[in-house]
Order: sequence, then C-alpha cells, then structure tokens
Amino acid sequence: MEDPGGRTNDVVFEVDADAAVLRLNRPRAINALSTQMLQAIASRLAAWREDPSIASLHLYGAGRGFCAGADVRAMRQMMIDGGVESALGFLALEYDTDRLVAGFGKPVTAHLHGISMGGGLGLSMHGTRRVAAADLAMAMPEVQIGLWPDVGMTWEFSRLPGQAGAWLAMTGRTIDAATAYGLGLVDEVEGMNEPGMPDLDWVDECFAGDDPAAIIARLEASDDERARAAGREVRAKSPLSVCVALAAVRRAAGLADPAEALDQDLRIARGLLPDCDFVEGVRARLVDKDRAPRFAIARIEDVDPSRVRAIVG
Repeated sequence: MEDPGGRTNDVVFEVDADAAVLRLNRPRAINALSTQMLQAIASRLAAWREDPSIASLHLYGAGRGFCAGADVRAMRQMMIDGGVESALGFLALEYDTDRLVAGFGKPVTAHLHGISMGGGLGLSMHGTRRVAAADLAMAMPEVQIGLWPDVGMTWEFSRLPGQAGAWLAMTGRTIDAATAYGLGLVDEVEGMNEPGMPDLDWVDECFAGDDPAAIIARLEASDDERARAAGREVRAKSPLSVCVALAAVRRAAGLADPAEALDQDLRIARGLLPDCDFVEGVRARLVDKDRAPRFAIARIEDVDPSRVRAIVG
C-alpha cells in the first residue's frame, strides 16, 4: 500500500508490511536526481532507518532505466548562476543521501534495470543486494563531462578483480548485465544463468600502475584492438578527469567503507570544481550536444601530477 503522503515530487514512497519501497518516478528524465528528489529521499530514509516497524528497503526506478544519474544540466546551471559553492552544496546533499543508504543498518535491495549510471549507482550500489534485469546498462561516465566517478563508486571500483576498476573509471565504459555480474557489481541477474567472467587479460595488462600517461601509452601500443579502442575512449575524455579518476580509485583501495569514499569525493569536489572541465563537458554532451568539448588541457601527458595529488590527496 502507499504510505500516506508518500508522493513527493518525483519520488514515490510506500510501505508494504515491514518493507519500505522507494521508487524514483521521473521517467521522462530517466529519473535524473534533482535537488528536490534528493531532499525528499534523504528525509524519508532517515525516518525509515529509525523506524522499528521497517525491516528492509527496496529501491526501484520507473520507466526505461533505474536512474541516469544526478541532474548534471541543473548542476551546470547552478555553477553558471551561483558559482562553485552552489554546485558543491548539491554534491554534498547527494553524498549525504548516498551515505544514508550505505549506513541504513537494515537490508537494502536495489532493483536495477536499463540505464543505471552515475548518481543512480550512488543510491543503489552501497546496500546489501543488487538485483539486475537483463537489459542493464551500467556506467560511471563522469570523465566525459569533466568530473570523476564519485558517489562512493571508487570504493566499489577499487575492489573489482584485477584492473577492472581503473578501466571503468578512466573510460566511463557502459557494461551490460553479464559483465556487471561477472565483475561482482551486481549479485543477481533476473532470468540469466550465471555468465562467465569476461576476458579482461588485456585490461589487467594495460591498466596496471598509477601513471595515466603510461596506461594510455600501453593501450595505444597494444596489439589487441580492444585495448586500442579503450585508448581512443580515454583520449575522448577530459584529461584532468581521467587522471583524477585513476588516482581516486587507487586511493580508495585503502579506505574502510563507502562512507570514507564519499568523504574523499567531497574533498575532490572542493579541489576540482573551481577549475575543471565540467561546464564545458556538459555543454558539449547534453546542452549543445555537439560532442566536441574543448577541454582546458589537451592531453593526459600534459596534466601536472602534482595538481592531481593536490586534488585527490
């Protein structure tokens, strides 16, 4: 049954017996997370966490995907109109909301389908179980818009087999349900027998180490076309973002839990947003849609490692 007063803007809250249900309900925007949605979610999660009648939480998204991520077009406009602090406020709210899921203290099951990306993974990946539909399209594509894989996902990426986390972080690659299952990013794929682990030997060979310039050199010199294609993917992203993404994944390997990764994300945001490619990246991808971003730094090899260290810590 619906929880009385449970519909708030683009989120529906329900309680069925002792199970709480949160359903993102902005399907025309693939459930992109707005400030109002995050505020409503945070308030309700905080209440449900303390409610002894609630034994579990289930997360769903209406329409053709669980969630496309944060509403980055709105965040871009915040930066244009109100400067960096307004955008930092939005990210702080998003990370606090993700922290409530990670620390809910009761079983949390995310039901992922279709487009499940960015901020949607911050809501869904830090619970106790991730159930995917066969049509899952999962990604952290932030490097293409001048950001990095945030919302605590560097903690998840740093614990993937081999160098898969660095691969996904630096390319922003979209993976299907079978690959997500094989890597351990989801716990079950509905209607699918256990798929085999994808062949990622080339990933482990090329994405090793902490030097993004060395990684791109190995990708471009590889005899494997999959590696060369990955090199082209990385070259198309913000060079500064690619370098920050790798450093953030490596640092997250030493963190205790997703909450510490969310703390790291806020520090990175404070260091990166004042001088980054975000406004230009969103313009090229989602506003003008010319797919021709003019990033401030031309090549990965031109990024100053000391600047990356100052941003990531």
